[in-house]
Amino acid sequence: MLYERYFKRIFDFVTSLCGLIVLSPMFIVVAVLIKKEDGGRVFFRQTRVGQNGKLFKIYKFRTMVENAEKMGARVTRGDDPRVTKIGKVLRKYKIDELPQLVNVLKGEMSLVGPRPEVPEYVNAYKKDYEKILKVKPGVTDFAALEYIDEEGLLKDTEDPEKVYLEKILPEKMKYYEKYIREMSFLTDLKLILKTILRIVR
Repeated sequence: MLYERYFKRIFDFVTSLCGLIVLSPMFIVVAVLIKKEDGGRVFFRQTRVGQNGKLFKIYKFRTMVENAEKMGARVTRGDDPRVTKIGKVLRKYKIDELPQLVNVLKGEMSLVGPRPEVPEYVNAYKKDYEKILKVKPGVTDFAALEYIDEEGLLKDTEDPEKVYLEKILPEKMKYYEKYIREMSFLTDLKLILKTILRIVR
């Protein structure tokens, strides 16, 4: 597709670069607040599966205690004790996701596209992911909007990782395929605007 191959990359590059410049003062404030709370790392990096199965490190502001992944599941629920005080605020307004603009700038992600998953989750649905991995993963998409309060949905579950893997992820994959079918500049623009409006509300 002409849009996906050329214009989408140009749009991603220009928008992410402008976004990083405009948001840089906020990034500095957030970095100071994270450091002030517990002195740990500012950024959280995790291996995710990108286009054509290529692995990359996704960037987020750290919202949990250090080594949180060794203390519990890789998915979090609303009352997860591993989430820091500043982390709760960052997650509520999706500010923790903003460093992914760096991934977009590097060409590892797009502003809009299927959300990238960890290798273990992709391998659990390897056949289904063959089509999904043909496009770049994104910061937002239909699934991100539908499950914007995913942590709240997992709050009362005994095994949030199992519920995510067996119930939520299969539903998300349907939305990923929907995006691939409807991919266009207009679709991307609508999803970006809807995401901003949902977060503001």
